[in-house]
Amino acid sequence: MSIYDLQVNSINGKLVELSIYRGKVLLIVNTASRCSYSRQFADLQKLYESYHEQGFEILGFPCNQFNEKEPGSNSEVKDYCESNFGVTFPLFEKMEVRGQSAHPLFQYLTQQAPFQGFDIQTSGGKWMQDFLQEKYPDIYAGDGIKWNFSKFLIDRNGYVYDRYETTTEPFDIESVIKSLLLK
Repeated sequence: MSIYDLQVNSINGKLVELSIYRGKVLLIVNTASRCSYSRQFADLQKLYESYHEQGFEILGFPCNQFNEKEPGSNSEVKDYCESNFGVTFPLFEKMEVRGQSAHPLFQYLTQQAPFQGFDIQTSGGKWMQDFLQEKYPDIYAGDGIKWNFSKFLIDRNGYVYDRYETTTEPFDIESVIKSLLLK
């Protein structure tokens, strides 16, 4: 199985076969526009603009599972992301990304790329680990998505190349994206 076997709904409700992205490098991100990490939208958009013509796509999946930081309807999310962050990369319907109701896409992603921990050598990684262990130990446990702005990099063959946690800034993985675009 690869990511191309899955389907999702666009933010406008249209069924999308992920196979339309065959041959592209993908960055799949669970997003939340009202989260403090939403500042990452700006850098995600810059990466998208820089590499889109080379076969790079960012797919944003809004989620309201983490402190209810994506409370609006799909159309409100779309409008907010476009007007406040200038997002032009594809957004999809709000969905659950962890737990029993997790969308099959995120079940697949977390099976292919289990949680490897936060980089506790960074202040952000240490803070996020402590925050989750103290306030949300159930979220910290296991391989599920830990918070908004978890990122999964998919190679041109549709396979999960790597997983990057919330505290990994988009430009921290630019060199990896560039290397996958060359393959």
